[in-house]
Amino acid sequence: MIILRDIELRRGSKLLLEGANVTLQPGQKLALIGANGSGKSSLFAMLLGELQADAGEIEGMSNLRLAHMAQEVASTEELAGRYVLQGDAELAALVEAVRAAEHNGDFQRAASLHSAMEEADGYSAERRVHRLLQGLGFATDAGGRPVSDFSGGWRIRLNLARALMAPSDMLLLDEPTNHLDLDATLWLEQWLQSYPGTLLMISHDRDFIDATCERILSIEGGQLQAWKGNYSDYERLRAEMLANQQASFEKQQLRIAHIEDFVRRFRYKATKARQAQSRLKELERMQQLAPAHIDSPFNFVFPPAGRSSDPLLRLDEAELGYGGQTILKPVNLMLRPGSRIALLGKNGAGKSTLLKSLIGRLPLLAGTRQAGEHCRIGYFDQQQLEALDLEASAALHIQRLSPDAREQEVLNFLGGFNFRGDAATSPIAPFSGGEKARLALALVVWQRPNLLVLDEPTNHLDLDMRNAMEMALQGYEGALILVSHDRHLLRNTADELLLVHDGQVEEYEGDLRAYEQWILSSYRGGGKPAAPTAAAVPEVKRKEKRQQAAAQRAERRPLQQQLAKTEQAMEAQEQALAALQQQMADPELYAEERKSELASLLKQEGELKLLADQLEERWLELQHSLEQLNS
Repeated sequence: MIILRDIELRRGSKLLLEGANVTLQPGQKLALIGANGSGKSSLFAMLLGELQADAGEIEGMSNLRLAHMAQEVASTEELAGRYVLQGDAELAALVEAVRAAEHNGDFQRAASLHSAMEEADGYSAERRVHRLLQGLGFATDAGGRPVSDFSGGWRIRLNLARALMAPSDMLLLDEPTNHLDLDATLWLEQWLQSYPGTLLMISHDRDFIDATCERILSIEGGQLQAWKGNYSDYERLRAEMLANQQASFEKQQLRIAHIEDFVRRFRYKATKARQAQSRLKELERMQQLAPAHIDSPFNFVFPPAGRSSDPLLRLDEAELGYGGQTILKPVNLMLRPGSRIALLGKNGAGKSTLLKSLIGRLPLLAGTRQAGEHCRIGYFDQQQLEALDLEASAALHIQRLSPDAREQEVLNFLGGFNFRGDAATSPIAPFSGGEKARLALALVVWQRPNLLVLDEPTNHLDLDMRNAMEMALQGYEGALILVSHDRHLLRNTADELLLVHDGQVEEYEGDLRAYEQWILSSYRGGGKPAAPTAAAVPEVKRKEKRQQAAAQRAERRPLQQQLAKTEQAMEAQEQALAALQQQMADPELYAEERKSELASLLKQEGELKLLADQLEERWLELQHSLEQLNS
């Protein structure tokens, strides 16, 4: 059992955790969630002993076998299989000792070591390494290649395999699905479900959390809170808590308003001064409840794209690949306005090759690619993050795209992606991976594309940003084709599924759940089953399903636009009320000669508070309508 007691944690002057108390039971599986920068990785570093708490204590860690997934791996000529095996350091040392003894002809020592190998189940080590690498999407021969052969994302997968190889009582995983495709994500789900130790995992993938975790730890406003159940349970419980908190807050605000009004009117009257001072002391004693922040820091939409071609883009009898090697053929694909397509398929099947061929980054090996006259492509993949200019600000990135754009327009737009103040106007060099991903997506949105091509757009994004992107994509009027391991995003944005496998691109007639079952059955059966046949779902039903999804999007779009306008009005009203109340804090305002001015300000305050109630009621109505449509 691990106990965190009264933990306080700071990074520089920033308070990350205050008075944190939580108990982790053996065998529990927990997800640690919170906005980017809230302190999740710092809490991990503290558990790993890399960071000291500023106050409080941790019990129960001293004798634990702790495994964790490193976020970086140096380029090395060591073979990938051996690198993964070293996750089990004792076993790796034993394997090396056996090799050395046999090489030196010390057969007596070799016999003794073989006995130790048998006791440690060492003879299954290579098979276990191979199974881990295969499950995480590596090619069959990957274990015999040097680590330096692999790109950054694949090296992170090697780190994950190494952590899973380690015998452990507790496993710490920081965003384990970030560099995985959907197939590998499903395999990892199964592995973690059978893991016997305590799992603590940082993740922003709600479906993955639901499948693997039975408890949620959330960090919000410096507070660490435990919730029973998976992520879906957490959302429901938190909504109930916020509703109760908001009711308590509003009741307290009424009491505060009455006290402040009394003090304003009678503070400087001799007969009432003592009572006014008493009320002020009551205010000081009163525990200020925080309002329930139901609004996200992200609020953006895709602006109308203007003129559009039909079709926007098509491939006819295309042969796709690179370096003279064919990966997919023949590919026939037409993207029309309103198309909503998700690509499925195992790693290496050619999904990214298809996307890069669509946007023209990879030339076709054969066949034709035709883009409509008014086709404007917005493309996102992880390489977009590397193309950002670290010395430039977020605002400058936008201004380079549109030199004539007004500064305030640019800043307002970036505010929707939670780049405000210095975050919008200072160089982006200190940005985290999540902030860079947000900026890269913002650059795509700014350019008003009518065809979106997205390759794993949710990597590094927290849950609030993922939700905002999902809402924006639901309101997007152009065509969309994407690859993602985030099943929640796929379910809520795509109408059609294409399966990329065995050198072909075919329509997948089942739904996402059927695809999950197909993949999971392959892991249980030891091999990939045949792809579903084309007769699985009649064409009429598929067409009806697409039409129904398109109709639902059309119904959601005006509600989402009204919601965005209402949120902007709420923000403007809050700013106006804050400015007015600052005026009313001036003691001289309550002098007899300024009585009429005070009356005018009090009237304005009442009108603004009435407007706030009306806007909040409208916001709740719109949210309820959207929730009904989404369900």
